[in-house]
Amino acid sequence: MQFDVFSLFPELFETYLGTSILGRARQAGWLQVALHNIRDYATDKHQVTDDEPYGGGGGMVMKPEPLFAAVEAVLGRAPAVPVILLTPQGRPFSQTVAQELSRQPRLALLCGRYEGVDERVRQHLASDEISLGDFVLTGGELPALALIDAVARCLPGVLGDPQGAASDSHATGLLEHPHYTRPPEFRGWGVPPVLLSGDHARIQRWRRGQALLRTAQRRPDLLARMTLSAEDQKLFKIAKEEEETK
Repeated sequence: MQFDVFSLFPELFETYLGTSILGRARQAGWLQVALHNIRDYATDKHQVTDDEPYGGGGGMVMKPEPLFAAVEAVLGRAPAVPVILLTPQGRPFSQTVAQELSRQPRLALLCGRYEGVDERVRQHLASDEISLGDFVLTGGELPALALIDAVARCLPGVLGDPQGAASDSHATGLLEHPHYTRPPEFRGWGVPPVLLSGDHARIQRWRRGQALLRTAQRRPDLLARMTLSAEDQKLFKIAKEEEETK
């Protein structure tokens, strides 16, 4: 899968994208990320990419000319791939959206700055707008990195465990179950005996119950959207009873 990222600060991306899972995914060819500096497409000698907003007001607005020129130079006048503007006004990003986007062979990401972009970029260049959450950042670079990371985890081969992404929090509508590793006891705190039992069917049932319990405790809104099977209701009840007896 390929990402084309358009940013005023492309140097912000390389360290993160070259590290750990994403770095290995790029080396293996599962993930390609091309970084494009929007300033390179400004036509004046000072490479100006922003200007004062019409009508007054604080802050500066990114000009349409460099953004259109950058995207069209890379993707053509009528891009055949989704062009995503990272903006607080976009649709909320989620694991479901990450899975949806992972089915695309190529995505373009526009990183805004300052007070945002000229409205004509939204209307005539971007085909989608995505928000990382109900807050405002200095620019679109961090949301772009978060989107690339989340989408890349959904791609075949990127994670060592082929089923790893399928069990992540939010992948099934639930938060993930608790995890433990060695030592079996630390400062008097032990590991749940079921995880040491070697009974994989029992472990899976425990994990499902714990995922239901954790979601109910921390994100009841997620659980409210689900219709629990009789088995899930049973596992949820067992998990709650175990929690109450701790």
